[in-house]
Amino acid sequence: MMEVKNWVRLEFPSESENVLFARTAVAVFASQLDFTLEEIEDIKVAVSEAVSNCVIHAYGDCSGNIVVICKYSIDELEITVEDNGCGIPDIVQASEAGYTTIPEERMGLGLVFIHELMDHVAIASEVGKGTKLLMAKRIPRSRE
Repeated sequence: MMEVKNWVRLEFPSESENVLFARTAVAVFASQLDFTLEEIEDIKVAVSEAVSNCVIHAYGDCSGNIVVICKYSIDELEITVEDNGCGIPDIVQASEAGYTTIPEERMGLGLVFIHELMDHVAIASEVGKGTKLLMAKRIPRSRE
């Protein structure tokens, strides 16, 4: 179990304007660690994709809340994005490149990008109850 050095919890409505808020807030939190600008950009993109998925898919035409929790230990930054929406019936299928439930509007690459940009990704989902996506990035040792 990781020894948490610092953490923050954000909760906000599933509105599209909050994607930028979440992305920026997490980037500011992560910037206190020894990440390069490129690594911070990777984290920002992963958070944007995760929160966008909640906004677009979790609640349909309704609104609900999204929770983002960031914490870090000496070795790792961990980000959790969670909703109480409709859930994902098939996580394996949803993680495939090109799979989307809205093909006329989406490319189906969000989870693919998250897996590529982060060091560890785990998804737990229950239909009708919501989804919890955990992603982690190792904190680099000193770059001397």
